[in-house]
Amino acid sequence: QLWREKNSARQERKSSFKTLSQIPVKTVYTPENLETTDYLEDVGLPGEFPYLRGVHAGGYRDRLWTMRMFAGFGLPQETNQRFRFLLDNGQTGLSVAFDMPTLYGYDTDDPRAAGEFGKCGVAVSSLADMEALFDGIPLGQVTTSMTINSPAAIIWAMYIAVAEKQGVPLEQIGGTLQNDILKEYLAQNEYIFPPEPSLRLVVDTVEFATRYMPRWNPISISGYHIREAGSNAVQELAFTLADGFEYVRRCVDRGIAVDDFAPRLSFFFNAHNDFFEEVAKYRAARRIWAREMRDTFGAQNPRSCWLRFHAQTSGASLTAQQPENNVVRVGLQALAAVMGGCQSLHTNGKDEAWALPSEQAALQALRTQQIIAYETGVTDTVDPLGGSYYLESLTNEVEQGAYNYFRRIEDVGGVVPALESGFFQREIADAAYIYQREEDRKERITVGVNDFITDEEMSIPLLRVDREGESRQIENLNNVRRTRDNREVARRLKELEAAARGEENLMPPLLDAVKAYATLGEMMGVFREVFGEYQPGWGF
Repeated sequence: QLWREKNSARQERKSSFKTLSQIPVKTVYTPENLETTDYLEDVGLPGEFPYLRGVHAGGYRDRLWTMRMFAGFGLPQETNQRFRFLLDNGQTGLSVAFDMPTLYGYDTDDPRAAGEFGKCGVAVSSLADMEALFDGIPLGQVTTSMTINSPAAIIWAMYIAVAEKQGVPLEQIGGTLQNDILKEYLAQNEYIFPPEPSLRLVVDTVEFATRYMPRWNPISISGYHIREAGSNAVQELAFTLADGFEYVRRCVDRGIAVDDFAPRLSFFFNAHNDFFEEVAKYRAARRIWAREMRDTFGAQNPRSCWLRFHAQTSGASLTAQQPENNVVRVGLQALAAVMGGCQSLHTNGKDEAWALPSEQAALQALRTQQIIAYETGVTDTVDPLGGSYYLESLTNEVEQGAYNYFRRIEDVGGVVPALESGFFQREIADAAYIYQREEDRKERITVGVNDFITDEEMSIPLLRVDREGESRQIENLNNVRRTRDNREVARRLKELEAAARGEENLMPPLLDAVKAYATLGEMMGVFREVFGEYQPGWGF
């Protein structure tokens, strides 16, 4: 109190200080801000419930995070070369970006896919493409993350088929399928089918992985895209965990024991600019997940209470102006993810406001992770910011904000009614409006955009997708159709349709159709016919 009185005449440079989630930030934090915090019960130690300080006792002293660079463009053969380049330069896991036609379940030669080949990822229309994508890469030795949602089960079946052709047993195949369809309705809008059949497909993949693939994470419950759509950190945390709880309920309703599948659920969060709020978000996520899994869902296995997460630096925060500044932004965002205890990390290239990352930009982004890992000392102790009065207080406030949202979602009727009514979308739009208004008023500064502006022209090399690649991809696709056993394909597609109209798990008939070289578009066509396409009924 004496300190406050002594310094009461100070003139601060802003009228108020707030995080990006509009949480007020005090001038200084002291033990008074943590009077209601029980250290052992609420904070604890690394590797101990509630896992606030990390799921592993030794943190990065025992094992560094997986450096998993997101990559994909053009032809499968071109992306294969990028994978090999990154692995040769120290990347420790693969992450596949698919192009827009693939994300929407169309073959490259579909008229609706015209002009979109290979622009935001790699084109995959059949098992032959997946074989080319991973040619020469031993899938028994490397883990792969695949960012795919509505067609996730089909793309996963293709990957499994390639691994089996390499002689890798199902139980040894490791990796992650994003497969988070709920966030598509909330934020990214790459949904195809209505929520209920979409959730059935997700639970089918969880059930299949639980039975046969113990090293595979069948869902990566994703806040990243929610944040990129304009949400703040509290919304990202709350909506992501709410989705996670819904998946748990659906799997339990299927009859899968929570401790049989929950240890293989994983998460995917954004790493944005507000450094301390981001670290607080990751820590709060672990504590909330642990308590809810134990107290609400009755998990007995400690691993069911672990929130393991991948992080990616914020694409929305990258600027087309003065793109070299993005190297600094990415470095600080990556540092926040590491200080928050991520299990794997992707760092964006400086050029991604303009194009897919060039080889040089991707390498520089990978080197950013390696410098953090090996040169800074932040990996030498677990949760190095733990105990900071500010961080612990902010962690509590972020967590409280998430629980406020959980209550509001329940008041609407739960996750599916909330997304069908537009609740999530309106909340995200409001947060995006607040952020943009602050930028327009210069209450928040983005260097090179609304202040410190220069007239210099952008002069960094950009990746150009080969314009001839689309015709080569279509030629390869037509060759698959000519050389496969089309009677076998027709039979497998009929079996898939019958299964979709019934209640059986769809992974076995999908694997059969994939191995017969049915195309992505053909299999998705079956699902479109059976399930229909979703048209949202809400509006602002």
